[in-house]
Amino acid sequence: MRRSILSSLRAHLGRLVAACLAIVLGVGFGTLAMTAHSSATHGIDETIGKQNAGVDAVVRSDRESVTTKDTEAIKKLPQAASVVIATSAYLQVQWAGQVRPDNLPIAALYDTSKIAGPTATSGKLPEAKNEIALPAGLAEKYKVTVGQELKLSTWEGKNYRVKVVGLVDDSASLGGGSAVATADTLKTFQPEGYIDQVKIAAAPGVDQAALAAAITGAVNPGLEVFTGEGWIDHEVKQITNGIDVLGGVFGMFAVIALFVACLVIANTFTIVIAQRTREMALLRCVGASRRQVFSSVLAEASLVGLVASGIGVVFGVALSAIALTLARSFDWGLPPVDLHLGLVSVFVPLLLGTIVTIVAAVVPARRATRVAPLAALRPDAAPVAKSKAGVLRLTLGFLLLAGGGALLALGAQSSQVVAGVAGGVISFCGVLAIGSLLVPALVRLLGALPARKGGVPARIAVANAVRNPRRTAATTSALLIGVTLISLTCVGIASVRKTFDVTMDKEYPVDVTVRVYEEKLPATAAKQLGDIKGITEVVPVKTATVKSGGETLELTGIDQAVAGSVIHDPVLAGRLQPGTALVDRNTMYMLKVENGATVTIVSGQQELTLKVQQAHGLDPITVTQTDLQKLAPNAAVTGYWLASDPKADGPKVMDDLKQSLPTVKSLNISGGLPERSFYTQVFDVLLLVAVGLLAVSVLIALVGVGNTLSLSVLERTRENALLRAMGLTRNQLRGMLAVESLLMALVAAGLGIGLGLLYGWTGTAALMGGQIDGPLQYAVPGRLLITIALVAAVAGLLASILPARRAAKVAPAGALATE
Repeated sequence: MRRSILSSLRAHLGRLVAACLAIVLGVGFGTLAMTAHSSATHGIDETIGKQNAGVDAVVRSDRESVTTKDTEAIKKLPQAASVVIATSAYLQVQWAGQVRPDNLPIAALYDTSKIAGPTATSGKLPEAKNEIALPAGLAEKYKVTVGQELKLSTWEGKNYRVKVVGLVDDSASLGGGSAVATADTLKTFQPEGYIDQVKIAAAPGVDQAALAAAITGAVNPGLEVFTGEGWIDHEVKQITNGIDVLGGVFGMFAVIALFVACLVIANTFTIVIAQRTREMALLRCVGASRRQVFSSVLAEASLVGLVASGIGVVFGVALSAIALTLARSFDWGLPPVDLHLGLVSVFVPLLLGTIVTIVAAVVPARRATRVAPLAALRPDAAPVAKSKAGVLRLTLGFLLLAGGGALLALGAQSSQVVAGVAGGVISFCGVLAIGSLLVPALVRLLGALPARKGGVPARIAVANAVRNPRRTAATTSALLIGVTLISLTCVGIASVRKTFDVTMDKEYPVDVTVRVYEEKLPATAAKQLGDIKGITEVVPVKTATVKSGGETLELTGIDQAVAGSVIHDPVLAGRLQPGTALVDRNTMYMLKVENGATVTIVSGQQELTLKVQQAHGLDPITVTQTDLQKLAPNAAVTGYWLASDPKADGPKVMDDLKQSLPTVKSLNISGGLPERSFYTQVFDVLLLVAVGLLAVSVLIALVGVGNTLSLSVLERTRENALLRAMGLTRNQLRGMLAVESLLMALVAAGLGIGLGLLYGWTGTAALMGGQIDGPLQYAVPGRLLITIALVAAVAGLLASILPARRAAKVAPAGALATE
């Protein structure tokens, strides 16, 4: 049997390509998810551990701030061998070539004999006053070298000249590193420096738990005390929460991909075994037992699964390496992560891929052993559509649809991801189970037009497509799975993106606000801001100091006619009417007014009563310029509200804005553009992943449909020859097979897109329903879905080329004589 198995694999290797691709896809994504997650987690663990080497306990602010009294109490504890007080100050630095100063955090140096501290990559660490060491990345960005002098200034207006004596290694810093200076220098900059945290090393023989307990009893109860290990775990969890979520998303894709692989493998082996029915019958006739035939099929599946899974693991590891490399090009505030291969992330996908292949081949293998040798040598009769097994399958399918639909609804309504995923898988299994009833019906419906207009070949194509309902359903399943997967991904990403955009519009209604205080804006300010690449709208705003309820407030006025061009939230923009004031929550609380109440505002001799509408993300009180003109006719333009191109590079736009209006000494710039830009990049990356899924899914479907059409050509050799003998040309025969393939592809695409919409929307509700305050936004990415349908149709046509050529090459007379 060994020689038979090897020869069979060589003979039918082309037919197994679809199964191999499915396995490579499933195992590859499984390996990608596990390897990327393992690498990121390992890298973060090492980074946090290295930064906190020697730390046995940490004290930080919680309900109260850390005070000097707390630090002195910790120093007196006999359990503490070394106490490091981490203080910092925020100053402004004037970089060469920059229009205005930038913020610079500076941390105080401390004794590093027991607790890890900063290290210099160039030069040295500061030792005297007015010396400073910059993070290496920051120095590279602004072209600062060791020995150069910098001008620092405090918020109170005091200026200092400092010398850069070294560069600090910030390669493992999270979110950017801080400059460092001696404690005396920092005290000069900011005499009452804020204490960030206190790190403590234990005395010999004192464990971390005992040290933490002693510290807890000595400091203010409003402080938070961690053991060294607890602190590292806390910091790792703060960072890896997003990584775990991303790992879960890719893990879900891996599970779906393995599920897809299982179905495609089962379909492929069914086709291959159907083609080898006579071969297996001959093996039975010459003495092979049912067990031997069954074992040979499983042995083939095992070998195919092992080899394809190995390729999938290599593919997944390569994707992980590429993904980690690409991640370094995005400014996500994370240290560079190197590829980390664990035994689990390599061998688990390899084992799962092999097991899935074997399990998928069990049913086709059992089916092959049930046919009697002599019966198998005769031509295969067409299956009975209304068999007992078919009725049972349909009944089970409708039950799965009902149960899966109920779980989908539960997951969407109660935001339970597990219930939603389970409902999706179960209901999709139901769709596949009733495919032998559903797909032929849809093929007949879709084929009505070509059957009426396309003549005899088109009518025969429609009849052939529905002749074997089970096989038609099995053929479309590969493409159906791929289209459903990519559709739900695109719909899900589009819905999440739309929900995020709406949420951002409410959180940050204006992309960027530019404001000056006690300065005058140049006459060309609007033009200078509008010339910045990425800025699409520039709307001036005026301000005036007013009084209300005994409080002195600042009133912002904007032209109602153009406010909607920069305020993204249309509801909020619609509320901006004469006689109405948009007031933020804190100001409403300060004025002791409720939403919908009235407030009286006084400016000099002028008085105006306005209706209060609560607004979030705007200035404390925003009114129309018409109302502002009544209160303060001489109010000047003090700033601009800007709208940006959705595709603009947010950080680059903000950097350009910081260098704009050089005649203005102090320019206040704020807004949600950087955050919006960051998430836009994430969504774009996810869409690229979705496009990759589409490419692989289409390739699998193309081979799967081609396999089935090839089998149909072999089974209908005499039938096709008879049609040729009756006058059907080769081109008409090719067209007949193309129509048959196109009908199946379009049915799979239409059904898959419909399921993708359903699963994408319910999945979005299950995943995000409990994480946002407002309603979810459901999107229909029309262009993408149309593209998916077109690609599926083209794939169907391409899949018919080789079978059609094979059928057209057979001579009618020779084919009629074929047994």
